[in-house]
Amino acid sequence: MGARSSITAAAGKYVAPRMPVLAPELNATFVQEALRRAIHGVGPLPPAATTAERHLREHDGKLKKAVRSAIDDHVRYAGAQGMLTSVGGAFTAMVTIPTNITGLALIQARMVAVIAHLRGYDLEDPRVRNAVLACMLGEDKVDALVRATKIPAPPMALATAPVHDPEIARVLSAEVTSELVTKVAGKHAAIAVARKVPVVGGIVGMGVDGLATYQIGHYAAGELRPRARR
Repeated sequence: MGARSSITAAAGKYVAPRMPVLAPELNATFVQEALRRAIHGVGPLPPAATTAERHLREHDGKLKKAVRSAIDDHVRYAGAQGMLTSVGGAFTAMVTIPTNITGLALIQARMVAVIAHLRGYDLEDPRVRNAVLACMLGEDKVDALVRATKIPAPPMALATAPVHDPEIARVLSAEVTSELVTKVAGKHAAIAVARKVPVVGGIVGMGVDGLATYQIGHYAAGELRPRARR
């Protein structure tokens, strides 16, 4: 996994600067739109709060089990779209890479929003939405942003801050976009270099996206501690 991660990171640094050409719509605004759709629902996906309540009912009100179930579901969703968008070669990259990025943004935002609702947070609160975006970056990236004073605190503190700071939302949106583009583009470049068999590329894509989503879910579950549910 270490070698593959190194290849992916290096390839991402090479491919990511080209993404504005491949997908000019993938800017910071697209992350906010993905988050909005994740919270309010899109297509066959119901709103995050509705999904959260379903998980809670299915597990007889046991919060920990509901959170684990929500993470497991979204890891499967991420793995499935990772497989579908990782099959093919260079000729399909202009379609599959932006699709992979958009799908992963929606799935991961929805997963964290479901966890936030289960833990008693108001998804209409812009401070909570900032916390959702921060969770999507993962612990290492959040810690780096806090050290660099780009954001003031980790997700839990953002969600419960005294006031909402729109500048934090802007910074987080840009960082999430950059992180998604770098990781997904790097993954596709690594698959193209290291794997010549399309089906194998799909399996690798499923594993990478599923693992990344699990790690984000685990971070969100640990960071967004329970509050009184309304």
